[in-house]
Amino acid sequence: MPAGLPPRLAGWEERLVAEVGNQACALGSTRGVFLIPYVLIALVGGIPIFFLEISLGQFMKAGSINVWNICPLFKGLGYASMVIVFYCNTYYIMVLAWGFYYLVKSFTTTLPWATCGHTWNTPDCVEIFRHEDCANASLANLTCDQLADRRSPVIEFWENKVLRLSGGLEVPGALNWEVTLCLLACWVLVYFCVWKGVKSTGKIVYFTATFPYVVLVVLLVRGVLLPGALDGIIYYLKPDWSKLGSPQVWIDAGTQIFFSYAIGLGALTALGSYNRFNNNCYKDAIILALINSGTSFFAGFVVFSILGFMAAEQGVHISKVAESGPGLAFIAYPRAVTLMPVAPLWAALFFFMLLLLGLDSQFVGVEGFITGLLDLLPASYYFRFQREISVALCCALCFVIDLSMVTDGGMYVFQLFDYYSASGTTLLWQAFWECVVVAWVYGADRFMDDIACMIGYRPCPWMKWCWSFFTPLVCMGIFIFNVVYYEPLVYNNTYVYPWWGEAMGWAFALSSMLCVPLHLLGCLLRAKGTMAEVRLPPGPPSPPLLMSSSPAALAAPDPAHLGPPPLGVPSSGCGCQGPDHPDPSVREQQGRRGGECHVTAQLTSPAHLW
Repeated sequence: MPAGLPPRLAGWEERLVAEVGNQACALGSTRGVFLIPYVLIALVGGIPIFFLEISLGQFMKAGSINVWNICPLFKGLGYASMVIVFYCNTYYIMVLAWGFYYLVKSFTTTLPWATCGHTWNTPDCVEIFRHEDCANASLANLTCDQLADRRSPVIEFWENKVLRLSGGLEVPGALNWEVTLCLLACWVLVYFCVWKGVKSTGKIVYFTATFPYVVLVVLLVRGVLLPGALDGIIYYLKPDWSKLGSPQVWIDAGTQIFFSYAIGLGALTALGSYNRFNNNCYKDAIILALINSGTSFFAGFVVFSILGFMAAEQGVHISKVAESGPGLAFIAYPRAVTLMPVAPLWAALFFFMLLLLGLDSQFVGVEGFITGLLDLLPASYYFRFQREISVALCCALCFVIDLSMVTDGGMYVFQLFDYYSASGTTLLWQAFWECVVVAWVYGADRFMDDIACMIGYRPCPWMKWCWSFFTPLVCMGIFIFNVVYYEPLVYNNTYVYPWWGEAMGWAFALSSMLCVPLHLLGCLLRAKGTMAEVRLPPGPPSPPLLMSSSPAALAAPDPAHLGPPPLGVPSSGCGCQGPDHPDPSVREQQGRRGGECHVTAQLTSPAHLW
């Protein structure tokens, strides 16, 4: 093992990264009837795949690409996850940049988005909030109908100052240098938190993962003491049963689960690979998934107590102020804090919490991408500062792409990435194939045996049933709903994207979705022999895969069909060869994996692909 190669780290650090890294995507999303499909899909889809990815990474001791050495024919799943997480890393950090910008602007006596009269405000800007006050003396020349056409200073700050929104995707405009500097600061923070690996990231996450909970409690205490908070919480908990039959509710629930659990991004397999081989990943996966959803549910009380207060102050129904996505973080909440005493304090607390949660999410994504990338390099190619340079190049490339999102037309580019590249469609497609490959190609029983080898007992059969039947059906069902009910991307219900912009979006989506079939086809075309050799050789029944650490996989197939045995196939036990393997290349791989086994295969005929 070359000196300086970091071993896989085992401990609670990476578990905290994996758990809290997804919360920024889930805040305020689980409300009303949405809770019912959210819980059901979490039980039959989210938790089983969450456990599958973590256990697969822990067993194979590899990142998102090399874990699919268990079935090389479907290694395209690893490349697909790398493409998705790269897109996600690229555009998601814009949320951090905007949050950082708002945080800096919060350190003033009067919040800049609370009043009109600034250079970015228009003549239509009005500071009034309560609709029954539209006949005030100061606005005596305005009727209530005329007031409805006026614009809030919060919206004008967001659109005219932060985004500097242009006329469309075809009008990119100039760079917003203030936001660009915030973006650069965020990437520098991410780099120095990730460059040394999870050993250093884990120490940072002790703060970034726990402090937001403190802020959430403080904001909840403050929120429930505000007038109208109870109405907001009742709106949050009271389901609207008429919406339960809407396909869009189920599509949104499935998309939310898969995105907030970071499923299909390869990050969970990368983080799982840092666990000890005998770590109880089954218990960890259940606990972390429950904490993930529990935090989202708890955050809903914080968000809707504030929104209830804002609705009471404006004299409107809460549905009029309950926005989602960027509108919740950068329009609804900033508007709410302007109505509170000591508004700059609450604004700074909220955006500091948003920044920490966003950093956690970014750590997970960058770590997952870098781990998968470095795992592709043979140990013989190791050089000093390999990881530091790789992380720097990744961050620099993403920053250059991000420059297109800090222009006047940057929001339109951001929406393209968000709607297509890491959307529910791509994640559902990825999760479907993961379940099919593990349950039906590798073998669900075999994988359960592998997990039992690691943790000492077989998990609940529910997991196997989900991988084999329920989860693929749920994924494909929601995927079909997504396709059938597909609507072209529209920004703010007014701007319709041009055909070439929509084509770019579909290119983002297909660049990951086609990795699976294209890699499968490429392997078959490059392999030696005829297609008939893909069939299993005669002999005792055996799962159709060469690589496994379960005893059932050790039945030797006919040498005439398979040629030389693949490198690294274990000879007994759980397949954990010690660090003294006779082959030097295997010893180097084992060294990189912290002394645990890492099975690889040589493909010499189509039969080896299975």
